[in-house]
Amino acid sequence: MSGLSSLHESQPARPSGLLAWLHLDLPLLSALLLLCGVSLLVLYSAGDQDMALIQRQAIRFGIAFVALILLAQIHPDHLRRWSPWLYLAGLLMLAAVLAFGETGKGAQRWLDLGLFRFQPSEMMKLALPMMLAWYLAEKRLPPKKRRLLVAIIMTLLPVLLIAKQPDLGTALLVASAGVFVLFLAGISWRLVAGFSALMAAMGPLIWFLMRPYQRQRVMTFLNPENDPLGAGYHTIQAKIAIGSGGIAGKGWLNGTQSHLEFLPERHTDFIFAVISEELGLVGVAALLLLYFFIILRGLYIATQAQNTYSRLLAGTLTLVFFVYLFVNTGMVTGLLPVVGVPLPLISYGGTSLVTILAGFGMLMSIHTHRKLLPT
Repeated sequence: MSGLSSLHESQPARPSGLLAWLHLDLPLLSALLLLCGVSLLVLYSAGDQDMALIQRQAIRFGIAFVALILLAQIHPDHLRRWSPWLYLAGLLMLAAVLAFGETGKGAQRWLDLGLFRFQPSEMMKLALPMMLAWYLAEKRLPPKKRRLLVAIIMTLLPVLLIAKQPDLGTALLVASAGVFVLFLAGISWRLVAGFSALMAAMGPLIWFLMRPYQRQRVMTFLNPENDPLGAGYHTIQAKIAIGSGGIAGKGWLNGTQSHLEFLPERHTDFIFAVISEELGLVGVAALLLLYFFIILRGLYIATQAQNTYSRLLAGTLTLVFFVYLFVNTGMVTGLLPVVGVPLPLISYGGTSLVTILAGFGMLMSIHTHRKLLPT
């Protein structure tokens, strides 16, 4: 007990300087800023050198980094206390979306708050792992079967509400957040195998519940050449762009698939194909190394966290960032069905940027508010 007392009485490990005062982690912050810089360069080419588009994205980056800095100031103990309330608020807003949310592009995903529209499903990417980490950290790990069942129900509630909108990509990311918290909590591999078998057995039911366009995406994934000018067009053109880049690429601003309008959604979901065509294998490898550095830094922060809640939350937020990367690159290269997941911190957009960088703000809070044992 004396050791625990010393741990709580010791002062936070803070090196001097502005970044330390702002609770920012320099290696992680530098990598994130570099990735955002790469995004602006690629978007300048993918967007046909449209400076208005770049300015809008730069403003969104600014807002997202403000969210990162603000969340980095909040002590993890406060995040822990707020977790159930944020989760409950997220569920209520998801229900409100289904009741009277705004519809766009065939999906009902937004709440109109007057000055701006808000997408509550993005909030659940943070609120769900916070809630599960709070719930599971209350007792000894690994969780018993009863607590595990409650945690699964907590995960399914927002996932089903988001899938109903429908938003399969976001539902996948929220579900992965729940799975990662349970995995990091130490559930047995036998349970993992059993759950996987159950999901496989439910395959026909899931197929029956899918909407026609979702079934079409699966069929396109299995054989995109079956409809090269329709459902398979995105995947085929993305593969052509990736293959034409070769080792060194065609050069920045010199991509033909994107500039000649062959590649659809080139500044959002399929921007990875633009990078592959213009920068080639060398550029893609450099980008992936930057991503992996961010992921490894996040996992390192998780290992250094000094309580169960912080470890579960930090590890889950980092692994969800990996899922963003894995799903986007997989769908662009034809290894996964197209589900509308952006390339994290590269694709044009606003809501996902704020969510991702807010998560990294929590990571920095967890790391910089640590306390060291006295020497």
